[in-house]
Amino acid sequence: MKLKCIIIDDEPIARKILQEFIEEIDFLELAGQVENPLKAMLLLNDNDIDLIFLDINMPKISGIDFLKNSKTSANVIMTTAYAEYAIEAYGLDVLDYLIKPIAFDRFLKACNKAKEINTLRKNIQIQPNNLNDHFFIKCNNQIEKVLYHDLLYAEAMLNYVMLYTNSKKMMVYVTIKNLEEQLPVDIFIKVHKSFIVNKTKIKSIEGNILDIGNEKITISQSLREKVIAEIVKDKMIKR
Repeated sequence: MKLKCIIIDDEPIARKILQEFIEEIDFLELAGQVENPLKAMLLLNDNDIDLIFLDINMPKISGIDFLKNSKTSANVIMTTAYAEYAIEAYGLDVLDYLIKPIAFDRFLKACNKAKEINTLRKNIQIQPNNLNDHFFIKCNNQIEKVLYHDLLYAEAMLNYVMLYTNSKKMMVYVTIKNLEEQLPVDIFIKVHKSFIVNKTKIKSIEGNILDIGNEKITISQSLREKVIAEIVKDKMIKR
């Protein structure tokens, strides 16, 4: 299955180079290219896009601002001349960060990563049916069964996620964003850009700190009100 991708870049030459690179890779299919993120919304709405090649410094809206406000589930590979935005970009769960001029072998490596993550998405077999109590995920070249009630929390580590269960931890090649989209929301909640926790495993809340398992996990300030309301919900005993 081919990955449908789009290019968002205000430089015609940069778009042409990326298009030529994409045409050389048999598992990529170019669905369109635009010169700014505003025009990209039409492509994203009309197509099931798997991968976005995104520039940063563009008129009207930057690639970083686009990422902050976008709700797309597509993986993103940054293609930019500015190395100084890398940390901020990885904080927004980008798949890779390529510095122009981009060598084809480096481009291919990033695309292979996108292909592997797309395959792993299909290996995470999480069902919305409440009768199901587990999911499967690929780890160390084998498919592992993980029980919902056994998973304490998940921690983002760039393009990987570390899953912490009652008995072990597993590093899996998937983004925290993809994991969040597929875990049941009645059990799990994202409390920080790097952490998803099992609501049923929380022992206590003190300020912005969750006590879960043997760990203390910080709730981000921007999510605190929503997270605490969701965790406590209708369970708080009132006077």
